[in-house]
Amino acid sequence: MTVFEDVESEVRSYCRNWPVVFDTAKGSRLTDVDGRTYLDFFAGAGALNYGHNPEPLKQKLLEYLQRDGITHGLDMYTTAKGEFLNTFRDKILAPRNLDYKVQFPGPTGANAVESALKLARKITGKEAMVNFTNAFHGMTLGALSVTGNSMKRGGAGIPLVHSTPMPFDNYFDGKVPDFLWFERVLTDSGSSLNDPAAVIVETVQGEGGINPARVEWLQALAELCKRHDILLIVDDVQMGVGRTGPFFSFEIAGIEPDIVTISKSISGYGLPMALVLIKPEHDVWGPGEHNGTFRGHNPAFVTATEAIHQYWSDDTLERDVLRKGERIEEAFHKIVADTTATELTAKGRGLARGLQFAQHEQAAKVCAAAFERGLLMETSGPDSEVMKILAPLTITDDELDEGLSVVAESVRTVTSGG
Repeated sequence: MTVFEDVESEVRSYCRNWPVVFDTAKGSRLTDVDGRTYLDFFAGAGALNYGHNPEPLKQKLLEYLQRDGITHGLDMYTTAKGEFLNTFRDKILAPRNLDYKVQFPGPTGANAVESALKLARKITGKEAMVNFTNAFHGMTLGALSVTGNSMKRGGAGIPLVHSTPMPFDNYFDGKVPDFLWFERVLTDSGSSLNDPAAVIVETVQGEGGINPARVEWLQALAELCKRHDILLIVDDVQMGVGRTGPFFSFEIAGIEPDIVTISKSISGYGLPMALVLIKPEHDVWGPGEHNGTFRGHNPAFVTATEAIHQYWSDDTLERDVLRKGERIEEAFHKIVADTTATELTAKGRGLARGLQFAQHEQAAKVCAAAFERGLLMETSGPDSEVMKILAPLTITDDELDEGLSVVAESVRTVTSGG
């Protein structure tokens, strides 16, 4: 492993917690160069919702490459892009009665967020944005300006302006009525709040600590935005594509955001790909006004199309995610009840789950103990106080039980001082 330490930048992160060289992966497991396998409760930070190298997608990708299909296409018309757009419209948008234009902003979630912020400002002619406490939207400057984490914001090196944070759902533990402050400063001419172009929100904050917003909170937010003529942007980069059950995480609330950002698992294979979904009346871009060299990554279109055919032709996967989520919730509540040495809180929705530790440092220690036992997990939250689970949506029940058993054992070991 010396080559990584000798050549790669100090910015590397995940490898410090998992100091092995991984070689192959299939389904819900990775294997290192020494032949040891690891159960994956990380799933590429949510980029591998269908696991590693899903066979039907791999076969379509290999066939496409074998016939010399277009790899790099910018925004040119290609067969692969056309098939994706047809499939996405017919199997994702139409069944949900959603009418969106599709923008390919570039290969990452941050590209999508930057595009959404830029578009909202163009639509409205306003500069200001409203974001939420503990939000995470990406590491580029615009995305960082609407991100909450002070460590990540500090890396910008310049002031991050033109955004105002508001309290996310339950930020005050239910002691303050929802949107009391937000509504007050919007209507008070003395508040100094710049008239917002848009509000950007995650329905479940992933990096912020697995914080799910209640359905009624999301509905009230959408109504507030409509009432004050503010665009609503839902960042579904990590929580979309089935992570919470439905394809879009906002479906549970029955709302229709003006703009939606999608990335991570949209390709279905871990290939770089991102989308911005725009209500037709808001598609005011001029040709080439926003672009990116790798916005037309055609192999990702191929696997994304097949993923929709395989997993979203009916509601089987959605129901399975909800069922597995309940299984995790039950296991987590048992861990909480069995842990007396410290206070734990079970959090999450669907297959985005977390255990929050009152003694913050214990979350990382539990993840380290789990790694020693062959399980990959990460932490989240402003103080890394949440042990976070993002298992593949396709994980088997036996694999899920195996991983949850390791979690329980790791929690016992750390909290008991063993």
